[in-house]
Amino acid sequence: MMKHTEDFKQEAVRIALTSGLSRRRVAADLGVGLSTLGKWISQYRPTDLVSAPQADLARENERLRLENRILKEEREILKKATQFFASLGK
Repeated sequence: MMKHTEDFKQEAVRIALTSGLSRRRVAADLGVGLSTLGKWISQYRPTDLVSAPQADLARENERLRLENRILKEEREILKKATQFFASLGK
C-alpha cells in the first residue's frame, strides 16, 4: 500500500472540490480509491485548502477548458467537412 504525503492528500482534496470533475474521475486520475479520496475530503475540509476567490477561479478555469475542448472538436469537424467537399469538386 502506497503512503501519500499530506501535501498530496490536500492537493487531491482541493482538486476534487474545485475542478468541477466528478470525485470518481479525480480519484482515477490520481490513482487512488474513491473511498480513500472521500476519507481525505472529510479529513481536510475546504476552509483549510481553498479561499473563495481561488474556488471561483478554478470553476471558471474548468468551464473554459470544457468550452475550449468543444471548440476544438467543432473545428476538427469543419476541417474534415472542408476536405470532403473539396474532394468532391475534383
